[in-house]
Amino acid sequence: MKETASPSSRLLRGAFILVLAAILSKLIGTIQKIPLQNIGGDGVFGIYNAVYPFYTLVLLVATAGFPAAVSKFVAEEMASGREAGARRVLRISSMMLVVLGVLFGVLMYVAAPLLAAWIDNMHTEAALRSAALALPLVPIMAGLRGYFQGMHDMMPTAVSQVAEQTVRVAAMVALLLWLHQLGAADDWIAAGATFGSAAGGAAGLLVMLIYWWLYRRRTRLAAIQVQVEQAPVQHQPAWPLLKALLLYALPICLGSLSAPLISLVDTFTMPRLLKASGWSEAEAMIQFGVYNRGIPLVQMMSMLATSMSVLFIPALADARIRDRHDLIRSQTQQTVNWFWLLGLASSAGIAMLAMPVDIMLYEDAIGSDTIRWLAFTGIGATLSIVTAALLQGMGSVRAPAIHLLLATIVKAVLNIVLVPHYGINGAAIAGIVAYSLAALLNIILLIRLTQFPVSWREMVWKPLLVTIVMCAGVGVWQWLMDWLLPALGMHARLEALIVTLGGIAIGGILFLIGLFRTQLMTEQQAAALPKIGSRLVPWLNKLRIIKK
Repeated sequence: MKETASPSSRLLRGAFILVLAAILSKLIGTIQKIPLQNIGGDGVFGIYNAVYPFYTLVLLVATAGFPAAVSKFVAEEMASGREAGARRVLRISSMMLVVLGVLFGVLMYVAAPLLAAWIDNMHTEAALRSAALALPLVPIMAGLRGYFQGMHDMMPTAVSQVAEQTVRVAAMVALLLWLHQLGAADDWIAAGATFGSAAGGAAGLLVMLIYWWLYRRRTRLAAIQVQVEQAPVQHQPAWPLLKALLLYALPICLGSLSAPLISLVDTFTMPRLLKASGWSEAEAMIQFGVYNRGIPLVQMMSMLATSMSVLFIPALADARIRDRHDLIRSQTQQTVNWFWLLGLASSAGIAMLAMPVDIMLYEDAIGSDTIRWLAFTGIGATLSIVTAALLQGMGSVRAPAIHLLLATIVKAVLNIVLVPHYGINGAAIAGIVAYSLAALLNIILLIRLTQFPVSWREMVWKPLLVTIVMCAGVGVWQWLMDWLLPALGMHARLEALIVTLGGIAIGGILFLIGLFRTQLMTEQQAAALPKIGSRLVPWLNKLRIIKK
């Protein structure tokens, strides 16, 4: 007899599917910036990175919170056996989302010259208009995702996320190659790249519409087979439901807006400040492109934190409901310690390998210094994401958003102070301070709420020791390769690839050894790792890495 999956197992499986899809789609979205710079150059790269945070912000205003809101109300209707009510939630939310998407799309398209003037670079105008074309498509897709999530079916969301990113990148690369071959100007090449968002939005929407059609066809056939007479739908006023959706979605929207605001600070301040420092409009965009070389690396660091953070909220919420303060305290302490260690080691590793990574990915080393500075924004970014999720899981929704808004203000002020003196490196330093401030404020609040013990030895000195040993090993590897590889006459990018991959391998091994020798991870914790723990521990014991 076939067992029916329990609600909790369905939720865990759904969360796992969403995490995998989020990691894959974010990985695709991050890696796509490398061919963008390689094909278009730093000027196109700068324009794209000036426009994309603004597009993301507008998109979040139009959609953020609505998938979660629709999911909640649909789940409630389905739990009460009111499938018609669930469809009514989708219908009303979809009408509102379509209106918002079209409205914001038209406003962004029409106001593109004004926005370009605010950015202080008219080269961004065509790209702003191109990005605006995606806005009418994406909101309705968000509503459909929320509907299926409300029925605990995460697969449509996962497939549409991956399809959206894959088509977006494919369209972007195709247009980049075509426009570059035509000899188009940088602003039109960047506009072709941002048009990928519209192509991706159309693909994601198409996937959701196919799932919706299959679902409606399946439910109609099931109703005919069992000859179910559905209760007539009561025509209730739409405004109460619409108001409830808005009230539920608004706090989530405000929390989501905080993160892209820091990126938007760079968009609205750096081109202006660089021009004031003596760069021309085109040169300022090239400098902005060089600055953004390190951003995908930092995004890959925080990508894991973002994807895993969705798992902390329900776990902590459940512990809070059951009044398990001991569980909340231990989970919070362990999570903060782990992500601080991972953020520190990853940032230090990127900083050590900045020059070979820059050559490997972008053909030259002119962005190496900035990549070194930007690498350390990853510590604060990673910790601020994870600690915000922990706070939300304990019911503190507004505080992390306020902390990140405060960090945004600090970032803007420091950009104004530092960029005229230190150029793009000044903006990177401002980012380190801003993200670190948000993370620190979140951690202080977590300590106050959970009373988890703070051990300087475990939280600071041991992670620093492991990171220093790791960096020393990577430094020795780089010194040896700088001595050996030039004699072989290899291409510069191949040399950089060898140095980078070897450095990652050596750094990873030394990090793993340090992790167990300092007992930052124990044998029991390693054995508890899902899927790999049972295989990892015997291998580590054989190599005598685990300290007994």
